[in-house]
Amino acid sequence: MSKTALLMDEKALSRAVTRIAHEIIERNDGCQDTVLVGIRRRGVPLADRIAEEIQKIEGTRPPVGELDITFYRDDLSHKSDQPTLNATRIPFSPEDRTVVMVDDVLYTGRTARAAMDAIMDLGRPKRIQFAVIVDRGHRELPIRADFVGKNVPTARSERVHVSVREYDGTDKVELFSE
Repeated sequence: MSKTALLMDEKALSRAVTRIAHEIIERNDGCQDTVLVGIRRRGVPLADRIAEEIQKIEGTRPPVGELDITFYRDDLSHKSDQPTLNATRIPFSPEDRTVVMVDDVLYTGRTARAAMDAIMDLGRPKRIQFAVIVDRGHRELPIRADFVGKNVPTARSERVHVSVREYDGTDKVELFSE
């Protein structure tokens, strides 16, 4: 029998986004030359929300892009014989800018590594930072998030799911265990 635990409700998720926005501003002495790149799928609306919060605080909204890492994954052959390619929309050059990658969950680090490869193919950023709503541990690569909404120790058999209203109709973070 599967169990579900609510890790973050709508308010907690909103607070995490606001806190991450403040931390990005502090770490970068403002947001001049800072761009956000949401990793498809749920990283995209989260990047938009962080950009909105930064605009409320700083008065300027950093540019936001969407990144599809499908063909950069090292496990592509394990995922599907016919991978689905989604759109990458980066309406700016990452050249000499601080690029903040945004994703929902950090687990093994493989998605973050693939995203860095994809960004580097578009130009040479000044630096790359990484923001996630949940860091659940179990890294397979030496990757860490610079900005974390919530650290959640998990078992490998558990699954963390971030729901966003843009795709799921609600905002919450749940832990599923068997």
